[in-house]
Amino acid sequence: MVSVGVSALGRTNLHFVDPGVKLNGQYYQDILLTRDLLPDIKQYSDYFTFQQDGAPAHQAHETVKLLKVETPDFIQSNLWPPNSPDLNPVNYKIWGLLQERVYKTSIKDADKLRRRIAVEWDKLDQRIIDEAVAERRKRLRACVAASGGQFEHQM
Repeated sequence: MVSVGVSALGRTNLHFVDPGVKLNGQYYQDILLTRDLLPDIKQYSDYFTFQQDGAPAHQAHETVKLLKVETPDFIQSNLWPPNSPDLNPVNYKIWGLLQERVYKTSIKDADKLRRRIAVEWDKLDQRIIDEAVAERRKRLRACVAASGGQFEHQM
């Protein structure tokens, strides 16, 4: 698993979860959020939208408490889309493009996969991220117009 943050101001480093690590609330809070993602995000701006889904580690009481303090405009979990790939720029644009580039040739092991992801992440043009971020507002409006239902056909 790998986590990233993107914005029109820049992007974070890649943050890999090592194979075999149990991704529970404590690990998510202490490592992915506090040590890795939030400091990376805050280097670009004190104001940002931090999007996550309903994964158990994201909903843990201590995680929600941490994000209420550390993020400028925390959205309560009852307002999170339960499965939001169509509303997350990383999911609807960036990961697919990276997958195409990473898997052009076969990969024999996890270390090679990590290296190739890192190389392609570094080569990713910021304009692609900007386009994905700019598309988000249009996607949010389409989601609202569809009352939270399927909206891809309206895009």
